[in-house]
This record gives sequence, structure tokens and C-alpha cells, in this order.
Amino acid sequence: MLKRIVIFLSISFLIINCTSIKTISAQQTDNDQSVNTQFKYVIIPESPVPGEPVTVALITSINNVQLIVKEKEVAKSQAFLIPAENGQPSFTAAIFAIPSTTEPGDAIIRINNELGVFMEIQFTIAPKEFPSETLKLNPSLTSLVTTSNERTRAESARLWQILTTTGNTVYHDSRFVLPISTTRRTSRFGTRRINEYSDGRRVTSIHAGVDFGAPAGTEVYACGRGKVILARERQISGNSIIIEHGPGIYSIYYHLNAIKGCVCSVKETCACGTIEGSIVRAGEIIGGVGSTGFSTGPHLHWELRVSTENTDPDVFVSRPLLDKNLIISKLYE
Repeated sequence: MLKRIVIFLSISFLIINCTSIKTISAQQTDNDQSVNTQFKYVIIPESPVPGEPVTVALITSINNVQLIVKEKEVAKSQAFLIPAENGQPSFTAAIFAIPSTTEPGDAIIRINNELGVFMEIQFTIAPKEFPSETLKLNPSLTSLVTTSNERTRAESARLWQILTTTGNTVYHDSRFVLPISTTRRTSRFGTRRINEYSDGRRVTSIHAGVDFGAPAGTEVYACGRGKVILARERQISGNSIIIEHGPGIYSIYYHLNAIKGCVCSVKETCACGTIEGSIVRAGEIIGGVGSTGFSTGPHLHWELRVSTENTDPDVFVSRPLLDKNLIISKLYE
């Protein structure tokens, strides 16, 4: 009798344990499915080229993303929240730029949260060829770009302070408009330049933006809605405007003949700082084409910086800066 009781209890114990294991397995599967939903991500575009901005979006909260090429960080960007509104769910996004000097091939997007590395996404950087050009500089321009002084150092430090500041406001999320009506381009983004100085030296550089050749005074427009961060005359770039469009995203306009609303003459300290801090609309006139600063003739230098890295500004003319509908459709489909 005792033997039968022991056998019965043993069988019951096994049955209970087997049932518990199945229940835990089912709970783990449910959790895994939930986690997989949170791990869904979107990359726009899926196969970018050097010099192109890339958007990464997830449902879950993250801190930042890094671009890793050959085990080295070549770009980094802070993440920001797009809150739920108008019936659309929220998501977290980060926009970084692939440096134009990056070699094509395999790369990794490393996504970090408050605990460290959250996940890594493998993708491929497609190849791209950039044009080249040679600029012959007269003694005046040679002196301008080769002479360092307290003013140029201070202006450079101020620029870097602006570019390394990442806010949390998205002022513009649709496509950019071109900042000028002309279609004549005298230099393209990423052009490999050889600067021939008047003393015979040759120095290579990479053109950080797009140059539009146009008569002096031609109207210059804000490419998108944003906050004016800088509007003043600088020694190298002449009359300059910098507009913030989103977290770490800045458009830059150089060599203007004048800044709209500027009533002071060109001098070291501009007295019309009221434009700084104001909000401008896409297509709003902000100045006119000029040849101030380091310039060989009237033109607009238009530049876009994403998390300090210069990137092709034309990309956001052809596609939205932040395509919310596409991102949400892919994350929540």
C-alpha cells in the first residue's frame, strides 16, 4: 500500500512539473513576441551612399546611435522622441550623416540605451563618386584662409559650439525647398578640391555644401522652417546665417551680401542680433547673394550639418527630413 502511494505521488509531481515548464515556455514566447515588436526598426534609406543622411527609428526608447565602419566610430547622433499626436503613435528617431570620405561596404548601426549597447544593425554603404576641381587663389584670398587670428579662432569655436548642440525640438519634418531660384551650380557637395595658393602651395579639401552662382542681390530663402541660431558677418564665410531645423540639424548660408533685417554695415560685431532666435518659415527671404568673405565671385554657399557632419542638402529636397507616415507604417504594420 505504501509503495502504491509513493508511486502515485511521484507521478503527480512529474505531471505538475511538466505543466509548470510548459506554462513558463508559453510566457517566455509571449515575452519574446513583445520584445520583437519593440525591436522593430526602420532605416531610411536602406542602402545609403557616402555623404548621405540616414534616419533610424524604433518604437522603444534609446539614447543614441553610432555608425561603425571597420570597428571604428565614424558618426554618432543623439536620439529624440516623436510624441504621439493626431491619432498617430509615438516613436524614437535618430538622424546621422555618413561622412563623404567613408569607404563603401559593410557597416554597423549600433543602437545604445541607458544600459549600453541595445542592438546592432548590419547594412551596406553603397559606392559613390565625387567630382574634383582646382581653385587658383590670389594673394588676398590666400592670406584670408591661411592666416589665423583671434577673430577666426573665436568664430570657429562659436560654430563648433552651435553644431555640437542638440536640442529636442523638431521645427521641420517635410521636404526642404531650394534656397534660391537659380539652377546654376558652380560647385557640388563633396567635391574634392585642390586649392592652389598664390605662393605655389597646393592644399586639398572637400567642399562641404552646394554653391549656386547668381547675380549679387538674388534672393536667398530659408530651406525649411526653423530657428535662426546665427545671423552675422564672419571673417571667412562673410555674412552668414545658420538655422536649426531639428535636433542637431542645421542649414547654413554663406557669403551673403546682406542679412534680411540687418541695418548695420559689415563690421566685426553685427548690431542687428534681433534676427537671431527668431523662427523663419520654409521659403522665407533671409538675405541676398553676395561675395563676402572667402569668395571668388557672387554665389550662395548652402550647407547642411547633421550631428556636426556635413551632408548632401539636396537629399532632403527629394525626401522628407522625417517621413513620419512611412516610419509609422513600417514600425506598426
